[in-house]
Amino acid sequence: MTEYRWLLPAALIGTLEERPGRPVRRTPRDWAVDIAMFLLACLITLIFLGDLKGRPAEMVFAEQILGALSCAVLWLRRRWPVGLALTLAPLSAFSLLVSGPLLIVVFTVAVHRPFRYIVLIMVPHLLALLPYAWLHPDPEFGVAGTVIVAALVYLVLIGWGMLTRSRRQLMFTLRERADQAAERARRLERERIAREMHDVLAHRLTLLSLHAGALEFRKDASAEEIATAATAIRSGAHEALQDLREVIGVLRWDRQGAAPEPPQPTMADLNGLLEASRKAGMEVRPALRVPGEPEVPVALGRTVYRVVQEGLTNARKHAPGVPVTVAVDGAPGPGLTVEIRNPVRTAGRHIVIPGSGTGLIGLAERAGLAGGRLEHGTRPDGDYVLRAWLPWPS
Repeated sequence: MTEYRWLLPAALIGTLEERPGRPVRRTPRDWAVDIAMFLLACLITLIFLGDLKGRPAEMVFAEQILGALSCAVLWLRRRWPVGLALTLAPLSAFSLLVSGPLLIVVFTVAVHRPFRYIVLIMVPHLLALLPYAWLHPDPEFGVAGTVIVAALVYLVLIGWGMLTRSRRQLMFTLRERADQAAERARRLERERIAREMHDVLAHRLTLLSLHAGALEFRKDASAEEIATAATAIRSGAHEALQDLREVIGVLRWDRQGAAPEPPQPTMADLNGLLEASRKAGMEVRPALRVPGEPEVPVALGRTVYRVVQEGLTNARKHAPGVPVTVAVDGAPGPGLTVEIRNPVRTAGRHIVIPGSGTGLIGLAERAGLAGGRLEHGTRPDGDYVLRAWLPWPS
């Protein structure tokens, strides 16, 4: 900026310093555009140079100096377009060779600056047309015609620049929205995978913790009981590992570029879930009053399974040894109601299994995505109830 200050009026130096201390980093495309604009300005200047025939030699020399300097300062148009436009405006009042670089600078302002800057530069440019048309009127149009034609050229150029600016802003907005949508999709996918991992692993690991805790507290257990518990722990660990592999498979891409989905449970697997809990020592009292599994939608059956699975897991964690009632009732139209009820255990020695507290949060999100609702808490009769209602279209 410093080496060009001598070219500029002092009153305009503040306007020129629009990005102080910030270097212009041009991309290869920017370099190509800047070179093309520079060559175009030089070409227009050479074309207008032929119109100076017959004028005094001193005037032609001054015009050539101004034209060359105007083309040279085009390399600053990206950093200080408004300042350059205001600087070239008074020169255009008497110089013909400034016209080419001036048009490019005006177009740059229209593309890269808001409308208020366009108004700021248009006022001195339109005023500069009057003395220029008076000094160098076009033989065909006269003074008034020269002013009108030049003003129309300015307006068309500014309209073109504003249209280009609007299009760039639209493309930027669309790209930003696309990036936000992609980020939101990635976040939802991460939440879905985390919820799936919790649903799959929490149930298995709670069973393992329950069996291991029983071995820890039962010092007088027989060899047969220890072997049974060890077998249950081994098989449970194997199943948990298999479930983990299936869930992690979602994070990997196959050769065709599609993410493999792990097998998802349905209503047909609900009885197996209850039976596994019984084998782990839980007293489960089922009350299933729904039509056969083929009539239950797959997504609905999966959500029911996850609700029951989370309810059983919480009961094993916080109230081991108490009976758990699992009730599933509903039909197409009224919807499906799932309720897991167990007495709250307040005394006695039992194994405390730590929990993350995210299971019910993820379950509420799952129910909400299905269009249903989830509620849980301790009732006045002393029972802890987890209840979900899920829509079942008729």
